[in-house]
Order: sequence, then C-alpha cells, then structure tokens
Amino acid sequence: MAASISKGFALCYFFIAVSQGVLLRSKSNSERDGTPTPIVMWHGMGDSCCARGIGRLQQILQSNIAGVYVHSIEIGANEQEDFANSYFMSVNKQVEQVCRNISSNPLLQNGYHAIGFSQGGQFLRAVAQRCPMGMRNLVTLGGQHQGVFGLPRCPPGSAVICTYIRQLLDKGAMTDFVQERLVQAQYWHDSLKEEEYRSKSLFLADINNEVTKNATYKENLQKLENFVMVKFLKDSMVYPDESEWFGYYCPGQATEICSLRNSTLYQEDWLGLKAMDQAGKLKFIPAAGDHLQFTTEWFLKTIVGPYLSS
Repeated sequence: MAASISKGFALCYFFIAVSQGVLLRSKSNSERDGTPTPIVMWHGMGDSCCARGIGRLQQILQSNIAGVYVHSIEIGANEQEDFANSYFMSVNKQVEQVCRNISSNPLLQNGYHAIGFSQGGQFLRAVAQRCPMGMRNLVTLGGQHQGVFGLPRCPPGSAVICTYIRQLLDKGAMTDFVQERLVQAQYWHDSLKEEEYRSKSLFLADINNEVTKNATYKENLQKLENFVMVKFLKDSMVYPDESEWFGYYCPGQATEICSLRNSTLYQEDWLGLKAMDQAGKLKFIPAAGDHLQFTTEWFLKTIVGPYLSS
C-alpha cells in the first residue's frame, strides 16, 4: 500500500494531538477495563498483513493510542500466503476464517473497532453483518461497497498476477470457474447485466441483500456506532469511485452515477443504511488523493482521533 507516512512527523503530530485531546479515550471505555478499544485491520488487494504490508500503519496506531491492541488480519500461514489469498481465495471462506479468529481471540471479546483498506473494507462489512461480535466503529478507506466494473490498477509488484486476472475476467467474471477462483470477480458488478450479476455473484450480491433479504444482515449492521466511508477524490484504481460511498452506476448503463441515497438499496432500506443515515451513523469522508494515498497527519486527525481511539 502506498500511504505516505513519516515516522518523525507521526511522533511530532502525536504530541500535538495529545496536547489537544484528540486521542483521549472515552470515559465509558476507560471505566470498563482501563484500556482502549482494540482495533482489527484488513488490508487490500496485493497487500499483506504485516511487516511488508500494512504493518507500518499498525505501528502508527500503537504509537498514538497508548496500550491499544491491534489485530492485523492474516489469511494463510504466512505473509506470502496472505498476499496470494488477496487474489485467489474465496471471499466467503476468508470471512468465515476471520469470524472464527475474532470469536476465539480473548483480546477481542469486549468489542473492537474495525478498519479496512480497499477490498478489506467490504470484507469487514461482511464480518459486521455475519458475525459482528461487538464491532463498534467500521471504517472503510476506498472500499468497493457496490463493487467494481473495471479491473483495478495493479499494485506494485503484481503485474504478472494482474495479467492473469485480466485473462480470467475476459473469459467472464460471472462464470462459475472465475467466481470460485478470483477474489476480484466476487465483487465484480456489471451494471449492464444486473440479473446475471445478482444470480451468479458469490459474495457481493449476498452481503448487499440484493437477492434474498437477510434480516440478520440488516439488524447486525445497524448495531454499529458509526459506519465511516472514505472516498478518494482522485482515485484511479476503483471504477466507479462512487462505490466507495456505496453509490454506483444507475442500473442498465455504465455512465450515469446514482448516489447511495438515490439507490433502491437505500430507499427500500435493504441493509438499514437509510435508518443509520437518519440516526447520524453514516459518515461520508472525502480524501484528496489517489487510492489509499494519505498522510499520517490526515489519518490521525480524521480517522484515528474520532473513530479508533475511544
């Protein structure tokens, strides 16, 4: 991931932020057990959990929230497998594994905040809907909540993999063969073929309640204190970028954009998003840069302080 960070600047900002009370823990959490709410992180496509991936963001969180426990999700036996599984493992199986890991982790039993980067955002939303287990705030940075209709730009070092992905998508993103093998096909959303998408999508159509209206999904999502969606205003990786705010192409074409509030999903409240919006639980945050491009200062002030530090 290409987030612009500076350790020296992060430490400087930490002291400023603390002096201004930006990162103070909430009284209610402090009264509960004296420690800040744990944080669960899920990386995006072509990234990984730890030292070679978003480990530096884990370090920023731990440096700026005293005593916080951060669990960075790893799918596989090691970081290399985690990287590969961001392309080639069933998303539903990944979510099942994360649900098991959270339920068995004693440090997460009193609740946690969740933050997902790119595709990790909609994957953590699936966790919130299927097995929330005390998820309080959900933050998604560049998450593709209504899917994509175009192959994301390849992360550095993934050119060969992306060539293979293009070949698979060219064969048909909605075929059983591709759906079962390619992560990105599982949130592929062809707005020109809505019926095919809804009938064959193995992941996205289900968690968006577009086929069977799952009342549990709706009920669980509304348990969140805040659902925070960050959209990168110069995003060159997500097509369309309005998906990061739960909007998408209007059905039947791939030009005009329908915002979340103008969508049937919202107006008929399939997921409870309308109710959450009216309750002030939905947060739509713009970020000025390209996909996952942000500064440590912005991250601490806009995301960590308000949503992850209590």
